[in-house]
Amino acid sequence: MDEKIQKIQDQIDKSSWLALRNDLAELEPFEIAEIIEELDEGDGIIVFRLLSREVAKETFQHLPIENQESVIEALAKNVSRLSNLLNDLDPDDRTAFLEELPGQVTQKLIQLLSPEERSIAKKLLGYPEDSIGRLMTPEYIAVRSDFTVSKTLEHIRRHGHKSETLSIIYVVDPGWKLLDDLRIKEILLADPSRDIDELCDGKIISLNALDDQEKAVQVFQDCDRSALPVVDSDGLLLGIVTFDDVMDVAEEETTEDFHKFGSFQEAVVNPVKAGITYMYSKRIMWLCILVFVNVFSGAAIAGFEDVINSAIALVFFLPLLIDSGGNAGSQSATLVVRSFATGDIESKDWLKLALRELTVSLMLGISMAAAVTLVTIFRAPEITFIVAAAMVCTVVTGSMVGLLLPFLLIRFRFDPATASAPLVTSIADITGVLIYFSIASWFLGI
Repeated sequence: MDEKIQKIQDQIDKSSWLALRNDLAELEPFEIAEIIEELDEGDGIIVFRLLSREVAKETFQHLPIENQESVIEALAKNVSRLSNLLNDLDPDDRTAFLEELPGQVTQKLIQLLSPEERSIAKKLLGYPEDSIGRLMTPEYIAVRSDFTVSKTLEHIRRHGHKSETLSIIYVVDPGWKLLDDLRIKEILLADPSRDIDELCDGKIISLNALDDQEKAVQVFQDCDRSALPVVDSDGLLLGIVTFDDVMDVAEEETTEDFHKFGSFQEAVVNPVKAGITYMYSKRIMWLCILVFVNVFSGAAIAGFEDVINSAIALVFFLPLLIDSGGNAGSQSATLVVRSFATGDIESKDWLKLALRELTVSLMLGISMAAAVTLVTIFRAPEITFIVAAAMVCTVVTGSMVGLLLPFLLIRFRFDPATASAPLVTSIADITGVLIYFSIASWFLGI
């Protein structure tokens, strides 16, 4: 156990509350959150209860959902403190927490909010799940275009403490339509008597509240901004999305795609804390499907029994060939799924990529055939041509399967991450067996 965590644990065991409180005061909220994650649930709640109101808010926002739920359940008897915690949370972080809870629980917690915060929470939760509207916060600074720089600075000083970020100031017209955004540096360095509209260039990048959160990830990757404004279909400013929130979404999407690529039904929680039954349920479906897919490999082998009997040496190189095809296919699928996730490619690019992959995979296949020839020429020279030719064909076929399967899934409105490595490998195995023994049958005249 970490030395810091062990010290905290010892203080809890000895009921040294004053020493514990003092030690916690020296830590950053993210460090306290890590400690709470490592401690038993009851001890973690004790640590959380000892935090000041401000530190508790920051720490809560760093905790994973399962720990957040434990904290809320523990504070349920202390309505006042629970209400303070929920009201203190940043609106976007509070929305992310509430949307993970059952509807009835969410409604009860919303009732603990102040009228102003309750209105904000209901508005954010009213947007579609996984939309940018759920991600945005209404805590920003906006000024009218006819404000002077001096008046703008006065407005920032008066209302800035409520804003999640002061690096960007948003410019709106009297109807609250977004006109531009200005970096705080531009305002600070401008003549106080100048009007704000003189500083504007109209080059604004914004997000639509109804767009998917993945769109926000793509836009942030393409532009150098710490925050972006969120508008409705009429261009009215509704809120902002900050870089840290978008990075959380990017991490969640990457984790989800990674689990799908590994043939999990969905993203799993921390595997150290997850129950055995839970982990079993997330993995069994795909593995059973792959069992039935791989039955075809066995059937294909059985169909070439005469070929195998005539040249037993063929069996020695079968695992090498089908593994090579599967590995090549997994590489291609990984590149395509990753490129879809980052927005580097679109569905219309399939033909261009297929032609490039055909050339690349052919070069790879020839190189790998040359390598395997060095082995077969000493082990089984009579089947050298068969193995070499099969290697070229298997690598090319596996690569094309790995490349095209994600495009096919998108065509039928499935997640391209479902083109997981095990699925691609299983398909490549079947085609590899058919290719290998078909070439052998032709070459041996059987």
